[in-house]
Amino acid sequence: MKAPTLNRKDLRRCWRAWMMYNLSSMSFERLESFGFCLSMLPAANKLYPDTAQRNEMLRRHASFYNTEPQIGAIVNGMVLGLEEKKANGDPIDGETINTLKVGLMGPIAGIGDSMIPGMLIPILLSIGMALAAGGNPLGPLFYIVAWLGIIIPGSWLLFLKGYKMGSGSVEMLVSSKSTRLREALSLLGVFVMGGVAASYVKLATGLEFITKDGVNIHLQQMLDGIFPQLLPLSVVLGCWYLMARRGVSPVKAMLLLLALAALGVVSGLFSG
Repeated sequence: MKAPTLNRKDLRRCWRAWMMYNLSSMSFERLESFGFCLSMLPAANKLYPDTAQRNEMLRRHASFYNTEPQIGAIVNGMVLGLEEKKANGDPIDGETINTLKVGLMGPIAGIGDSMIPGMLIPILLSIGMALAAGGNPLGPLFYIVAWLGIIIPGSWLLFLKGYKMGSGSVEMLVSSKSTRLREALSLLGVFVMGGVAASYVKLATGLEFITKDGVNIHLQQMLDGIFPQLLPLSVVLGCWYLMARRGVSPVKAMLLLLALAALGVVSGLFSG
């Protein structure tokens, strides 16, 4: 009997299923597990003609799973390579495959979160926001084209790298040598977010005081002389504290900011 092998079309179908549906079925119990299982389905039908073996593979990949989807495509490729070897009789058991997958999802998520939402997205958004500041439609178009132009070929290449090299393909990402790289990416993301906050968060107070000598003191001018942009910085740090330390959701934080802004403008505390 001819050994089952995956061709380029099979790999493309598996990768496309992951990229399109990785977050389509979310729950606290499963998170991305069903998206991962769906990405294995085209390969399962070819690697395991026997229904019992195919069901075993799909149940194995329906267990809890969660990682950064774009960089995490390398894990899908790696698992497909190992499943293909297992189907061809190599001494690889299902528990080993699942253990490697679950063991890698955390480190890959840390790297992916530093690179994608921590660095790439803020950079692209800051450029797009600057382009769109005057109502120019080029801003959102730039973000869409740039995002897809980077993520689609990048995730596909990582997927193929994982498939071709197996577990060794992620060694450079999860080894101790990558610690400084992850720290550098995280620091770069912090700088980018700081630049975006300084450029786009605007807040000023319209409070004024008159001293006994009749001198009119503008509180905003006094603050700018001591610490420019102190109020916008306070808003950014306050939002970070609420979401990172107190567990407040982004939606609740935005509603709180909206309420404070309305109260501040009505009372005269904030000025336009």
